[in-house]
Amino acid sequence: ANLQSARANQQAQTILAQRYKPLAEMEAISKQDYTNAVATSRQATASVAQTRAALETAQINLKFTTVPAPITGRIGRSLFTVGALVSATQTDPLAQIQRLDPMFVDIQQSSGDLLALRRSLGQNGIVATRAEVRLTLEDGSEYGATGTVEFAEALVNTETGTVTLRARFPNPQGLLLPGMFVQAKFAQAINQRAFLVPQAGVSRDAKGNATVYVVDANNKAVQKKIKADRTQGAFWVVTSGLNPGDKIITQGLSKIAPNQGVKPVPENTAQKIEAPKDDSSGGQSSQKKAG
Repeated sequence: ANLQSARANQQAQTILAQRYKPLAEMEAISKQDYTNAVATSRQATASVAQTRAALETAQINLKFTTVPAPITGRIGRSLFTVGALVSATQTDPLAQIQRLDPMFVDIQQSSGDLLALRRSLGQNGIVATRAEVRLTLEDGSEYGATGTVEFAEALVNTETGTVTLRARFPNPQGLLLPGMFVQAKFAQAINQRAFLVPQAGVSRDAKGNATVYVVDANNKAVQKKIKADRTQGAFWVVTSGLNPGDKIITQGLSKIAPNQGVKPVPENTAQKIEAPKDDSSGGQSSQKKAG
């Protein structure tokens, strides 16, 4: 409004000075009146420039009242009230912005497990893999998206004896929040020579060794010692002792003796060992903190 008023006054004074010029030349008015009109017109022009400068300064100051967010995220409560004095050098932030997509999950792995994993890589068919990470939320439900391991720290925490791994998850709906505890499961390596054998087909001898009966080319039962350290669902994970194509006997084991003739009958559960299944090695399942 002040700028518009100054411009209107400038226009009026300029027109008046232009009208006085021919009158002064005709000596219809005094030269002093013309001089005063010209001076007033110039003052009006200067007033317009001064008002414009004041407006620009006010616009700059107005921009300082808005603090743009440096990142995209969700802002929490403000730590200051309206009218409080703030400055660029203060230590306390005005508010905190949390970036929720993507979300990073820190996973703690014991240094002993990590050492065993690295020693086993390249041996007995165990190879590293960039496996997907799955999360179980606090209420026991599965998180819908999978993540990937971004990196692993190069240092071991001397207090906990663990190494921190960080996984990245998409979080478009904002379901994961900073500070939330979740369970992370993933495989750092796979055993390409491992097989999944139905638990019904595995027995133990007098020394506690795991054994299975397989059917040879002559349809005779042959007992084999195997290495089965753990289960996966309804199967034993067998890491040695079997070959692709072996047929496992899963019924009537108490009635079978070595080299006894048998008549193999396929079941719904595949008895023939197919190509080696992926055997997860180095999996994690513990409380993790999202951040």
